[in-house]
Amino acid sequence: MSNIRPAFSPDEFKAQQRQMWDNAAAGWQDWWETIERAAQKVSDKIVQLAEIQPGDRVLDIATGIGEPAVTAARRVKPNGKVLAIDISPQMLLIAKTRAKSLGLDGVMEFRESDGEKIDLPDSTAKFDAILSRWGLMFFPNLHAALVRIRQMLVTHGRLSAAVWSAQSKVPWLDLAFATVRKQINAPAPPPEHQVLSP
Repeated sequence: MSNIRPAFSPDEFKAQQRQMWDNAAAGWQDWWETIERAAQKVSDKIVQLAEIQPGDRVLDIATGIGEPAVTAARRVKPNGKVLAIDISPQMLLIAKTRAKSLGLDGVMEFRESDGEKIDLPDSTAKFDAILSRWGLMFFPNLHAALVRIRQMLVTHGRLSAAVWSAQSKVPWLDLAFATVRKQINAPAPPPEHQVLSP
């Protein structure tokens, strides 16, 4: 039996990520209040470090169920805007529902988009701040994503993000992802494409 690992395919990895998050969405729907209560300090810190102010235009990459987009939307009101993107349409449905229930749907917009290849209708769109909570470590080509992020920031714009450490340092998370990978019959990514260390 050969020990040769098949070549890593970023497109296949992203398709697996989309399927994994879509499959996990129902659980996040049931538990979002508990999850966000535990994670709110992270969202607050990301928004604080980005110096979000009323009137700002903010992009949240890999928003999942809408964080830190919701936290940012509370700060940009009444004239600011938050665009929240994610690869998973099912997670975005939860985010939209949350925004509407919180009265923030007029400030927020949601779009399905690959965070590495952000393609907005207005290619000249610029943001005062770009945020990501627990998303950037999933990007197979982080360097290209960061270059694109820089292009979308205004002069002196701010990037504020939080990432998980290596999977071995986050056992509760590794267990969850391993379980989902098993359910969808997806192999683990090779070590060089696993969650990044800080």
